[in-house]
Amino acid sequence: MRTVLVVLFDDVQSLDVSGPVEVFAGAGARPGDAYRISTASLDGAPVRTSSGLTLVPDGALADAPVPHTLLVPGGRGTRTPPGALVDWLREHGPRAERLVSVCTGALLLAGAGLLDGRRATTHWAFCDKLARDHPAVEVEPDPVYVRDGHVATSAGVTAGIDLALALVEEDLGREAALAVARALVVFLRRPGNQAQFSVQLAAQTAQRAPLREVQQWITEHPGEDLSVEALAARARLSPRHFTRAFRCETGVTPGRYVDRTRLEHARRLLEDTADGVEEISRACGYGTPEAMRRAFVKALGSAPAEYRRRFRPASTH
Repeated sequence: MRTVLVVLFDDVQSLDVSGPVEVFAGAGARPGDAYRISTASLDGAPVRTSSGLTLVPDGALADAPVPHTLLVPGGRGTRTPPGALVDWLREHGPRAERLVSVCTGALLLAGAGLLDGRRATTHWAFCDKLARDHPAVEVEPDPVYVRDGHVATSAGVTAGIDLALALVEEDLGREAALAVARALVVFLRRPGNQAQFSVQLAAQTAQRAPLREVQQWITEHPGEDLSVEALAARARLSPRHFTRAFRCETGVTPGRYVDRTRLEHARRLLEDTADGVEEISRACGYGTPEAMRRAFVKALGSAPAEYRRRFRPASTH
């Protein structure tokens, strides 16, 4: 049985705690027989979460044995954490076989020097802060979660569930993780390097109506001619002016926006339909299955067929 110790502190995000805990608790033939879960605060006293819930820990951090998995959640309490908490993490974090953070829990790990020289992520809104305050950390702002050796960090809130499911799959196998996912009514299908949110949410919405209309056109017609020249003509601008304005107002180049949109659309078709790879490649504007395969391998590290096998819900097979 693997032990999981969850660190508690005032203004912790309750879902960062309960989400992964429910995943670990639900693993195994019977609840609680695969992982022994405990919680601890600095002094063993109850903590009040950012939503107002009160959590009663099992004990004090000073009395907690070295766990297999040390899990550090996020929340407002990570902004100005007690120095004693960071000191405890600095001393005891390296002793755990696996070190995990959810959301802004990565700020605590970074503050303790536990992410130096490693790749990591956190909630998208705090990636810049993590990179700015801790230049020794290689921050990856896009993924749902990042694994670097025995250290795993995840994005905001529900990404902690994705990461916990991935850890259960690593420990106990895919069937065990699928069983937990079904019980929690979530899909076991988000790869760690999937974007934290959709292309349309990740990019800024253009201020000018013609550019907004182009953004919408790209989303609704990924299989059309989406070259800069074609999109500029739709916006009634010169290609050079269009490229400059689009990047200025959305934060990405037209080509990058098109690439991300096509990849997202192809992922959804692979996950939610029985369409063949060749049909999907045409529908998403790749033209050939080989072009789509190259895009998937570059962005997600797996070919379309492998992606479908891993992340398509069983109910759609």
